[in-house]
Amino acid sequence: MEWFTDSWIMGTIIRPVLDIAILAFLIFKMYQILVSTRAVQLLKGAVFIILIYTVAFVLNLETLLWVLNLLAPGLIIGVAIVFQPELRQIFTRIGQGEWFGKSKRPQIRHLDSIMNALEVLSGRRIGALIVITRSLGLKNILETGTRINAELTSSLLLTIFTNGTPLHDGASIIQGGRIVAAGCFLPLSDQLDFRRSFGTRHRAALGLAEESDAVVLVVSEEKGTLSLAYDSELRYDLSPGEVQQHFRRLFKYTDEPGEEAAVE
Repeated sequence: MEWFTDSWIMGTIIRPVLDIAILAFLIFKMYQILVSTRAVQLLKGAVFIILIYTVAFVLNLETLLWVLNLLAPGLIIGVAIVFQPELRQIFTRIGQGEWFGKSKRPQIRHLDSIMNALEVLSGRRIGALIVITRSLGLKNILETGTRINAELTSSLLLTIFTNGTPLHDGASIIQGGRIVAAGCFLPLSDQLDFRRSFGTRHRAALGLAEESDAVVLVVSEEKGTLSLAYDSELRYDLSPGEVQQHFRRLFKYTDEPGEEAAVE
């Protein structure tokens, strides 16, 4: 083993390639986390400051360098305070993430079941909150509800969200093609620019979309409108066709023949 680590091949080929590959992987995953948590603005600000510092260093702008060096500690503390929610989301993603895991997506027939249930719920103005997981686990969310672990069908979704049922007010969690839990509580978003006309369901949907890569569907109880939250953003007042388009893009469905078999 010592011979291998000290060999010419290890020193000149394998080690540099491995070093670059791991670094590239980490940079790529960090970029994905930054984009999905809306902390990309933090990255843009950091790049802008670095560019200014580089220009000042190259051109030997002593006064500007003195000011930047003087303000650097305060800027770091200020960024930590102002972007505290974004930083918390980044570390939450890192702690929860299954970096080598594949997205758990429902099959086409399960997507059809969800859409059928959404149209009925929307037409009857029955409020609903449906979470579809992707690569990140939601174990802490599942523990707040009631375990079901049943096959995903439109009739079961309609039963869960029927007014007066015990699980009506919570969120149903879908993993793959199964409803694993219902009546779950989601974290509420603390965005200051959130619309006051939105209720708790919309705020909960956005809150989970800020802390995970899940796709969250909301049916408004007042207006029957459909909303979709993912990647820290809320898309509201969508038509069933628009929701289906988002689904197909997020879960990478195609319209090619034999699609159902490919997903199986």
